[in-house]
Amino acid sequence: MIKPSKLQPGDTVALVSLSSGLAGEEDIRWRTEQGIERLESIFGLTVKVMPHALKGLDYVYNHPEKRAEDLNEALRDHSVKAIICAIGGNETVRILPFVDTDALQNNPKIFTGYSDTTANHLFFYKHGISTSYGPALLTDFAENIAMDEYTVNSIEKTWFSAEPIGEIKTSPHIRKIGLSWDSENKSTERPKDNNPGYESIGASGKGRGHLIGGCLEVFNNLRGTQYFPDLDSFENAILFLETSECYLDPEIFEDYLRAMSVMGIFERINGIIIGRPQEGQYYEEYKEVWQRVLAEARRDDLPVMYNASFGHNEPKCIIPYGLQAEIDTVNLSFTILESAVKD
Repeated sequence: MIKPSKLQPGDTVALVSLSSGLAGEEDIRWRTEQGIERLESIFGLTVKVMPHALKGLDYVYNHPEKRAEDLNEALRDHSVKAIICAIGGNETVRILPFVDTDALQNNPKIFTGYSDTTANHLFFYKHGISTSYGPALLTDFAENIAMDEYTVNSIEKTWFSAEPIGEIKTSPHIRKIGLSWDSENKSTERPKDNNPGYESIGASGKGRGHLIGGCLEVFNNLRGTQYFPDLDSFENAILFLETSECYLDPEIFEDYLRAMSVMGIFERINGIIIGRPQEGQYYEEYKEVWQRVLAEARRDDLPVMYNASFGHNEPKCIIPYGLQAEIDTVNLSFTILESAVKD
């Protein structure tokens, strides 16, 4: 994989809205501004807001080509060192026909987001660029009161250092959802629950391979399209998957996993790391489905780690695509063996 250059204080990062245009809505602008201020004050970065990023829900939805134009301009701009997605959504796949693939390959940048942004990550991956399944502006950088230290530390280790990332523990706590993004709530800290840590739900042992994955619902939606990874991409991989705030019914969840099994994905991988379901919804049910479908696929030998702190969880860590990683279900550890960026 082609790695982008590391960030340094003073660098410029671009803000884009490649999925939902929520960041531009009048009642959300305070939160957008708060996220931008955190990028500046905590990390010493300069934020360039791309021309269409804050034009609101209707405009952003109706103009996928303008969303892609913002991405293309950020890729071509040599002063821009990273691209930050404002938030996810549900139809960023519509921008992909308009993306300048030459600019993508010739100007590798740090690129971050999660959820619907999985489609963008897989597009980058197909073109050989390593990206970060990680924080978005409205959710993580704009967290009420202050950013979580766990997320800040992950950003510093992943984007600001060319050293191997090393072991990634789970977050010490889990933020509760349900506090609306109203300006009158901005000074209210979201409640926290203790995080019990990783859980092994597969075979005992280690699995090593390159990282590929994202949001399960987006994976399902991309199946059969030109944007879904070919099966060779899963050979000897560590698959990372999580689910969104839609709280998939366990029966539908099972259908999605079984489809991946029938495609032959589980035959090829060396291990799986699974993000905690948001709010712990269907925690036990999803765990049982994973075990049942893997047993059907005769992959009881596969090391599988559950309850990881990425995706639809705050605080969250960053999972960089294409990097070599190891899961160890005996010691309940997850380690990324190389750097996500270069000097």
